[in-house]
Amino acid sequence: MRTDIVTVTLNPTVDFATSSPQVFAEHKLRCTEPHIDPGGGGINVARAVRQLGGQATAMIAIGGGAGAQLLQLLALEGVPTVAFQGPGESRLSFSVTDQATNEQYRFVMPGPIWGEADVERGINSIDQSAADGTLVVLSGSQPPGVAKEFPSILAQHLEGRGARLIVDTSGPALFNLVRGTYEAIHVLRMDDVEAEELAGRALTTREDTAAFARELVMRGSARIVIIARGADGSVLATESEAWHAVSPTVDVVSKVGAGDSFVGAFTLALARGETLPACLRFGVAAAAAACTTEGTRLCEMQTVEKLLPACELARV
Repeated sequence: MRTDIVTVTLNPTVDFATSSPQVFAEHKLRCTEPHIDPGGGGINVARAVRQLGGQATAMIAIGGGAGAQLLQLLALEGVPTVAFQGPGESRLSFSVTDQATNEQYRFVMPGPIWGEADVERGINSIDQSAADGTLVVLSGSQPPGVAKEFPSILAQHLEGRGARLIVDTSGPALFNLVRGTYEAIHVLRMDDVEAEELAGRALTTREDTAAFARELVMRGSARIVIIARGADGSVLATESEAWHAVSPTVDVVSKVGAGDSFVGAFTLALARGETLPACLRFGVAAAAAACTTEGTRLCEMQTVEKLLPACELARV
């Protein structure tokens, strides 16, 4: 199956979100009816694209009963999928909100351990779906056993195929990725904490963030680098320009999925041929919209449209 947007999720999860009057140790916690969603970075990006009026194919590694449940949940949401066999049982994750304090506790499982054959099967599946002009989004955590070099390997694999890679990763995989130069990496996104770790210094101002983002572009890490600054919106830099989009003020219900909503909105706008500042603005509005929804419901188009006028753009 070939589409303009393909998202890749190596470590998908069935997400359970619930709440309890209070969260404390050594007592049975009586919880509300759980809200169940398909989860994992790439899956959430595809779901966000769908909720914003577009379509992305979610490529996922599945296994066992939880894997079958993931496919069913995605089918119910109208998200097309390409599934390939992963090792073991797909993981479960859950979050519990303390109703007394509105604090959210998130429990994230590691997922099954991968071997070399599993990685090769994943690469081959991506090959079959990535065509000239395809936007391939790699987002979410890597399962145990997958080397930190996987994003780099995927980037090298896509070179010369006409596909553009959008990477939203963290930790060792991100640190390894920025050491090289890759023709296929079109967009690299990270948050401010990750950027400061890479830079080895505080990025206090928008100008500091833009300067470091441009530094990564000049190194050849990606053509476009985006750094999220939390409530202060996001900064985007290319070789020739840098922009900042202000995040609108919202009442935060849950921050789960805000980053994935940003990536989904940004990628959809990019696929539609919007300018980079417009893509950035759409992404920031979607991230803010996701913060107003419970659990893993992500962004809703009506809220995004309402928030867009407050997402002011400025050159940095």
